[in-house]
Amino acid sequence: MALINYLTRIQFDFGAVALLPDELHALGVSRPLIVTDAGVVAAGLAGAVKAGLPTATPVFQDTPPNPTEDAVDAALAVYRDAGCDGLVAVGGGSSIDLAKGVALMAAHDGPLEQYAAILGGMSKITKAVAPLVAVPTTAGTGSEVGRAALITLRDGRKLGFIAPYMIPNVAVCDPELTLGLPSGLTAATGMDALTHCIETFLSPRDNVPADAIALDGAARAMRWIEKAVADGADRDARWNTMMASLQGGLTFQKGLGAVHAMSHPLGGLREPVLHHGTLNAVILPAVLRFNAGHVGDRYERLATAMGLPAGADLAAAVEALNRRLGLPANLREMGVTDGVIPRMVEGAVADHSTASNPRPVSSADYEALFAAAMG
Repeated sequence: MALINYLTRIQFDFGAVALLPDELHALGVSRPLIVTDAGVVAAGLAGAVKAGLPTATPVFQDTPPNPTEDAVDAALAVYRDAGCDGLVAVGGGSSIDLAKGVALMAAHDGPLEQYAAILGGMSKITKAVAPLVAVPTTAGTGSEVGRAALITLRDGRKLGFIAPYMIPNVAVCDPELTLGLPSGLTAATGMDALTHCIETFLSPRDNVPADAIALDGAARAMRWIEKAVADGADRDARWNTMMASLQGGLTFQKGLGAVHAMSHPLGGLREPVLHHGTLNAVILPAVLRFNAGHVGDRYERLATAMGLPAGADLAAAVEALNRRLGLPANLREMGVTDGVIPRMVEGAVADHSTASNPRPVSSADYEALFAAAMG
């Protein structure tokens, strides 16, 4: 039996950030903690969000590129010291996931590890999670409507903390906040959104509404990503790429697949620091080739939705798109070395996304997939 639940409250359009004070009031939040990163602060986006809130609203701006257990503890200390009663995440997936971790630990006893999905932690996460409003400033992760937070523990494992109560209470999606996003980050986050739509559509789990959303999101991402990269001030492109990102997040409950099972442990590396969306873009072609013949007519349906010609090679089309966007051709170009691959294979096998790949993936399969992605 399929559980279909859509999903949370969403304010979406240019100017939506002006609604943040009302949304916080409706949640009963009077003293939120803003969780963001230094880049978002430097770009003036955190200030734009904070403008409608009390002057004394505290800000935690030390979110790392991939959120960590240490950062959760540091932000939680600020939350408690300031007497906060809710959170506002402002930024990309890292800030939103970090805020989810703080919201979880503000109302649950430690250690954090016990709540990881692969360690049986989903049932331990209760509705006591602190209220959270997510304000994305990129168009890619979909974390603003996702039920998972990816957090790297002190021992280097990047684990998923997953539960319905981890979904932000409200998502405030304002494409205005993405107008200044650099072209390279626009490309990487846009490919993240496209990968989410493709992987969730290919997941073997039954969720017909999610399939429809994923197909439309893939079509929207494919049509608008290059326009958004070429002209960051194109309002139609920014609106549509943010919508594609949201749609990718709305389909997460179907589960992802081998692309994310591989990118999650790579994202846990201390060196090099790897961007999640870029990893997904680079890994996606190899996984598409691996899954071919195990997805029924879904490649053909994706190709049609994405405006590709009949009989198009989906993996080749993604590779060509990556080239046009100026993204790396392989993991080696991103600084990944052969020496870390055995540990990455172990992480991928254990990752929660492996279970929803349309073709079973063994350790040997992951070795071959990493070899293909290394180039």
